[in-house]
Amino acid sequence: MKNPAQKIALLIIIFFSGCNFRQYPTPVESTLLSTPEPASTTQATLQPTRPAYKPAELVDYTAQSGDTLPALASRFNTSIAEILQANPGIPREATTMPPGMPMKIPIYFRALWANPYQIIPDHAFINGPSLIGFNTSAFVADSPGWLKEYTTYASGEWRNGAEIVDLIAANYSISPKLLLAILEYQGGALTQPQPPIKKKLLGFQRPYYDTPYLQLVIAANTLNNGYYGWRTGSMIEFELTDQTIVRPDPWQNAGSVAIQYYFSTIRAGTLYANDTGPNGLYATYIKLFGDPWQDQTILMPGSLQQPEFKLPFSRGYIWSYTGGPHTGWGSGEPFSSIDFAPPSNGSGCFVPDKNLYVTAMADGLVVRSGINGLVQDLDNDGDERTGWAIFYLHLAAKGRVPAGEQLSAGDYIGYPSCEGGRVTGTHVHIGRKYNGEWVSADGSLPFTMDGWITRNGEEVYQGTLEKGNHIVTACECSNYLSQIQVGIK
Repeated sequence: MKNPAQKIALLIIIFFSGCNFRQYPTPVESTLLSTPEPASTTQATLQPTRPAYKPAELVDYTAQSGDTLPALASRFNTSIAEILQANPGIPREATTMPPGMPMKIPIYFRALWANPYQIIPDHAFINGPSLIGFNTSAFVADSPGWLKEYTTYASGEWRNGAEIVDLIAANYSISPKLLLAILEYQGGALTQPQPPIKKKLLGFQRPYYDTPYLQLVIAANTLNNGYYGWRTGSMIEFELTDQTIVRPDPWQNAGSVAIQYYFSTIRAGTLYANDTGPNGLYATYIKLFGDPWQDQTILMPGSLQQPEFKLPFSRGYIWSYTGGPHTGWGSGEPFSSIDFAPPSNGSGCFVPDKNLYVTAMADGLVVRSGINGLVQDLDNDGDERTGWAIFYLHLAAKGRVPAGEQLSAGDYIGYPSCEGGRVTGTHVHIGRKYNGEWVSADGSLPFTMDGWITRNGEEVYQGTLEKGNHIVTACECSNYLSQIQVGIK
């Protein structure tokens, strides 16, 4: 939008529309909930606004799940040093802030901070402990909507609608309840008997991604980009489809910003305001599943620490660090995973020597093993959605350890390969999750293995591993600078 007056008008609409601070709003009538397209004539109402704070003015903030000092500094337009000075009780080596802890944050005002309304808590976004006991198949089967009759081919087999939702929920680690609410809100998937006639159900215009399944894949990837962009502080503003700028309120939580960012990619103006307000997606969610704010589940406790991890290959062999921090699944955020490759014979994809296998990085139970990855559950409760879990991808099907195996650190787990997605060469991709949430490879709690600490590079897949005076630089080329060996002091 090139007309400044129009752009300012739209900013005002977004800033003042459709919201209040959380008051557990009453859901809209079920007839509205089953309408695939939100009404564009929603009545806008005034919402609380933020004052123009003085530079470095101290504001009250209550720590939320997963908050870190770098992210808070980015969101409040301040610095880590200033936050520490205002909160002398916080140690400089702090990882995650204790949820509920009162803080004082020196704020530097940014113009056009947006809607302070919080849509859903983080635990309702992540496929984590709050989802234990929820049966997607049973829920979909009990609904009259078209989703229970929907089938498509995905990840090597035919799947029904509920299985598609669970597949995406597992891969991206996003709540299946949230995915179902999106399908219902935009497509009547649980209440409309007839499937939608139009293609691109969720509004994404990517070529060849016309089906409900592939539209939901894009939706999940977009949601994760918003969630982890806010979680790490790397994304503090985005644009609607008409190029209107949205700067999320600094007090916002990651789950709410993820939904705001999702709708920003397909909406503008009053449609966007309705989608992200109490009568939008949130109203559909509570109609289906109840009020998520009544659940007090905390995903990320304060002072979270990573258990001891080992490098994922055997002592005495030299591997290459071929991929610095990059996405755990999909594209973009979260930058939670890294890559290692065995010595190459010069070709991209090859069958490695029998001694060049991937080893378990810690003690734990294998709870998932397939083309979409192997997951090792470190608290041994049989559920990857609780506690620490390690995700391994691109393990060859032949010889891969099956689900149900109890492993100790250093045990054989499978061979690196080119299987399980688009790759340029034989390698293994590894990432971490805690209570279902991907944990960034760099940051306040860096991915650490045998004392090697992961650091970001200037671009995705770049970066280093550092241990004392030793530095290994990520390179797909597997040159000598990228080589690493277990046992370096």
